[in-house]
Amino acid sequence: MLGHTPVLAEEVIQFLDPRPGGRFIDVTVGAGGHSRAILELTAPDGKLLAIDQDESALKQAREALASFAPRVVFLHSNFRHVAELAGAERFSESDGVLADIGISSMMVEDPSRGFSFMHEGPLDMRMDRTQPLTAADVLNTRSEKDIADILYNYGEERRSRPIARSIVRARPLETTTELVRAIERVTGGPRYGRIHPATRTFQALRIFVNDELRNLEMFVDSSMHAVRSGGRIVVITFHSLEDRIVKQKFRAPAVPGRVLTKKVVTASEEELQRNPRSRSAKLRAWERS
Repeated sequence: MLGHTPVLAEEVIQFLDPRPGGRFIDVTVGAGGHSRAILELTAPDGKLLAIDQDESALKQAREALASFAPRVVFLHSNFRHVAELAGAERFSESDGVLADIGISSMMVEDPSRGFSFMHEGPLDMRMDRTQPLTAADVLNTRSEKDIADILYNYGEERRSRPIARSIVRARPLETTTELVRAIERVTGGPRYGRIHPATRTFQALRIFVNDELRNLEMFVDSSMHAVRSGGRIVVITFHSLEDRIVKQKFRAPAVPGRVLTKKVVTASEEELQRNPRSRSAKLRAWERS
């Protein structure tokens, strides 16, 4: 999220179609931008289950949505078992579920989280800081082959093998700067007009540490059991690996339903000018029969 600007906000509302009295679940509440719009449109008595695996994001969402407090239930959890969470919080048969899978700028810009190659910080990369596995654990204990496979499978990094070799030679690695140095020994430094050479490695490690792709697969299946007949699921993804999962799951759903987005929805030119982060955002929507 760039500041508090939620991506594809109008499109989310178009497909979720929140109305007064509606009951919705936002499984990645973040700074609360999408949730605010849903709560405004479901007034006066609509309810929202706001979930996030990042405790600091949840704290910020509580503050941002304080004026809606009686109508919001906040929950610190991963979204993969959303149907069970919905049942426990009396949100079964909800009208809609929203997931914005992008990493928030709050996380990226906090050096202590270790998500960015632009800031020096510990090699952490956990979205949920209560989980034990960190990026440093992966880089310092896995074999060269394992690291190469992670970079190739989750970051689509073509130079995964030499980068993995450089990482192993540089061990132990403790900071993001040390990791960037190990990558640039293979790739050279950043070049104008191209993505930073560390981009794919950092993406791959983040996805692996947080088990993002498996969690997304489990979430999409589970979310289909969390909505009523006519209930909708809207998912925003930010790279091809995630979008592929959502597309395939919606086409072969766990329960009967129909795809609402014949083509993937992307940001308008106007939104791209306003919020550059929306450039890689892709939205897909599905409705339960």
